[in-house]
Amino acid sequence: MLHWLWVLIVGGVIGLIAGALTGRGQSMGWIANILAGLIGSSIGQALLGSWGPQVAGMAIVPSILGAIILVLIVSFVLGMTNRRTD
Repeated sequence: MLHWLWVLIVGGVIGLIAGALTGRGQSMGWIANILAGLIGSSIGQALLGSWGPQVAGMAIVPSILGAIILVLIVSFVLGMTNRRTD
């Protein structure tokens, strides 16, 4: 049980860092930060491997890079759909 709490906390921090580094974190809530961190962690570790320091089973550097990729892709897609409706 405590492990899952750490996973959610670390996922939220990773999502928060990714949002801050991309400049698109102002509109993200805490649920979106957690999702971006968890999904980004999976993407980053699948693409880059699990090297470097690990917290709660997530390699920090690949997880942040994966979350940055995810945030940029999602913001691009949402930006495209908002342009079409305007």
